[in-house]
Amino acid sequence: MTTTAPTPPKRIVLIDDHPLFRSGVAQLVRAEPSLALAGEAGDGASGIALAEQVDPDLVLIDLNMKAMNGIETLRALKQRGLRARCVMLTVSDDGRDVLEAMRAGADGYLLKDLEPEMLAAQIQQAVGGRVVIESSLAGVLADAALSPPPQAADEIVGDLTERERETLALLADGRSNKEIARELGISDATVKVHIKHLLRKLGVKSRLEAAVWALQRPAFKPPLPQ
Repeated sequence: MTTTAPTPPKRIVLIDDHPLFRSGVAQLVRAEPSLALAGEAGDGASGIALAEQVDPDLVLIDLNMKAMNGIETLRALKQRGLRARCVMLTVSDDGRDVLEAMRAGADGYLLKDLEPEMLAAQIQQAVGGRVVIESSLAGVLADAALSPPPQAADEIVGDLTERERETLALLADGRSNKEIARELGISDATVKVHIKHLLRKLGVKSRLEAAVWALQRPAFKPPLPQ
């Protein structure tokens, strides 16, 4: 009888210039059997070097750091083509910061005042391929860049195909491309095409912005596929 090898824990890197907070998150990560702390850094440059060295599954990045801030660190990580997903973990609930992080390629945006259990759950979601954004932040993104006039939003919705509406519903539910493909019975490549069309039609630059676009509009509730 053959036995299945256990799934290795997902490797996490922390980049934060507050040692006490970093220590708390590190302890939280170590307490989760499915997660492993791959390393921690107190500044952006050291964090980038660490991520290149250990090849983590997820990087948690503070926003307000000296010398190299979180957005600059995020952009540098994305430019290096690392496979790691990157989630901002910060005290800032300013919509402009959330928007800038999304447009820089963040895979999520979480606030440091989350309860430990909730933070652990969100990290698990992130390493699983989900987009994670605190629900309380959707409202602060009622910004001109994301909020066209109501009639424009209605026109946009009318321009979406049924498959695009289904894809948008799943994006708003935090699903990854693979999960969307499996749910809709289509290929990953087709999902990417639908998302590309969605971004163009919605006038946004990232899948996270598309998800927030849907979450910001209570009147727009695309049904999840059955």
